[in-house]
Amino acid sequence: MNHTVIHKADTRGHANHGWLNAHHTFSFAGYYDPNRVQFGVLRVLNDDIIAPGMGFGTHPHDNMEIITIPLEGDLAHKDSMGNTEVIKFGDVQVMSAGTGIQHSEFNPNHDQRTNLLQIWVFPKYRNVEPRYEQITLNVADRHNQFQQVLSPNADDAGVWIHQDAWFHMSNMDAGTTLEYTRKLEGNGLYVFVIKGSVKVNGEQLEKRDGMGLTDFEKATFEATADAEVLLMEVPMHQ
Repeated sequence: MNHTVIHKADTRGHANHGWLNAHHTFSFAGYYDPNRVQFGVLRVLNDDIIAPGMGFGTHPHDNMEIITIPLEGDLAHKDSMGNTEVIKFGDVQVMSAGTGIQHSEFNPNHDQRTNLLQIWVFPKYRNVEPRYEQITLNVADRHNQFQQVLSPNADDAGVWIHQDAWFHMSNMDAGTTLEYTRKLEGNGLYVFVIKGSVKVNGEQLEKRDGMGLTDFEKATFEATADAEVLLMEVPMHQ
């Protein structure tokens, strides 16, 4: 028996600061819902739109795996480890905050907005040495199939984090059906629909809807329109 939780797009927390228009799937900053604090070790799923030329000033993090996936536009990153990079659509960036880092994130463009997903995952180990990783993926490799974008293994496809988690992305044509098989017993799966609409185990999801599956072994995805999906398989216990 699958156990599911569904978070419709319009039930997310929302904060529009002008320069930042943010939607929060889980409790974050000024948005708090005791029923939506986390899904297993998945703590934050923020859908941020940053206005041209604006961004987050330098701020600290510790003991968190922070994953950034740009959906539109560019993001300029600078941190206390000496990394100065620009990430764009097709890239995935991860920071293991560990013992502590400081960073800033800005939209370097003055003529277009930046839309990104920022995801926080509780790490398996505390106080690790901070690290930064950024890769560029071939987006064509996720057409009607699952492209791995994150794993626990440094020598595997995608970025890696200090946690038994696997992320996949897919761009599905309408009518396509895919099946996902759980990697690690006991893990749950959180699905986020970036675009389009898709049935997950028969449950209809639309753009920006989220769905968590626990006690599952396989999940079936049926695109009812052209769709872009992000799958996050995570441990359900810290």
